[in-house]
Amino acid sequence: MWNPRDHRTILTIQPNERPVTTTPPMLYVTDQSALETLCQTLRQSPRLALDTEFVGEDTFVPRLELIQVATASTAAVIDFPAVQANGSLDVFWELICDAKIEKIVHAGRQDLDLFATHAGQIPKPFFDTQIAAAMVGYGAQVAYAGLVQRLHGTKLAKAHTFTNWSARPLSDDQIAYALEDVEFLLSIHTHLQDRLSSLGRLEWVGEEFARLETAVGEKSREPQERYQRIRGWDTLKPKGAAVLRELAAWREAEARRRNVPRGRVMRDEVLLQLARHPPKSVSELRGLRGVHSSEVDRHGEQLLATITSALALPASAWPEVPRERKPDPESTGIVELLQAVLKARAAEEGIAPTMLATSSDLQALVEAKQNRATLDVPILRGWRRQLAGDLLLQVLDGAVTITVDRTSGALRMIQDHASNAAN
Repeated sequence: MWNPRDHRTILTIQPNERPVTTTPPMLYVTDQSALETLCQTLRQSPRLALDTEFVGEDTFVPRLELIQVATASTAAVIDFPAVQANGSLDVFWELICDAKIEKIVHAGRQDLDLFATHAGQIPKPFFDTQIAAAMVGYGAQVAYAGLVQRLHGTKLAKAHTFTNWSARPLSDDQIAYALEDVEFLLSIHTHLQDRLSSLGRLEWVGEEFARLETAVGEKSREPQERYQRIRGWDTLKPKGAAVLRELAAWREAEARRRNVPRGRVMRDEVLLQLARHPPKSVSELRGLRGVHSSEVDRHGEQLLATITSALALPASAWPEVPRERKPDPESTGIVELLQAVLKARAAEEGIAPTMLATSSDLQALVEAKQNRATLDVPILRGWRRQLAGDLLLQVLDGAVTITVDRTSGALRMIQDHASNAAN
């Protein structure tokens, strides 16, 4: 695979120009004509390594600045605002949405979300190397630099970690640094594919990519559910939660309309306060701590109308608020036992235990089992059930005896065949 470190020449392609070179250069693409030329080359590859650089502090939708792309023989940085200023990226969006080309990303949820925003759809098929790495035992949420060092023995530089990618012009060093994020992705992908195949986990990782796709796809349908991301929402009464839900949906629409961060419209804690103690007048609203006069002047009447409308909803339209209760000591002990079994099983299979289940998943499993409720938690679905879910159910049913190996100190799980036969 071509290594950009060995070819530090940066070519900025101008319209109607073709580079004359015997070694693949690093391309810095700043106009539509150059992008079209690049896409003709990229289309010949069955897979693309992709990454982005964006600025998200001051806008509702993160502002895309750079798109890094690489094949086995080509690497390029696309200057998004420069190309967009006098042209279109439609040819690139069409390319990355081509179902015949596999897109390789690392921790790619934000990248996929940005691509979906601009391209109008999620680029498929895709392969996320962070997810795949967790499934072959390289740790949960392993960083790209960590994978590069582990698999290539190369320590990536951090000289431009805090670069302001919206500043122009970019230096050659900045462009080369940005390209490092796709430099090793294809070889990492090849390695992980081989590992997954040898372990029989290609189908498993496919399930995880489908879950990621669903998570990205559901983001556009979030406004009415956004309130559940506000810390403390579950301390409200159902009627108050209905108010919070409508206020959060209003803020979502307003932030999107103004293209500013949600907190710049109104902070979470203020929305929570309004839901807990709904004001009845503009003057009362103005007197609340944390509510800026300018926001009241601009949206006071609209806020009151939203609150009034929410309060008028029938009880059947109120959200269901989960009531947190402390698990009983016996339940806690069982969860801790399941956690130990889960970690042992994950170690046996060389997979990150957090990929299998969280402590809250296990708590829900124990409570559902105790209450004879429907068992519907991630650990009992798909590959997770195959790997560990059924084992945990057997532990809860008393069909497995757990001991500690005197020599190694490891947990040993012994099937109770009599119990299995009875069940």
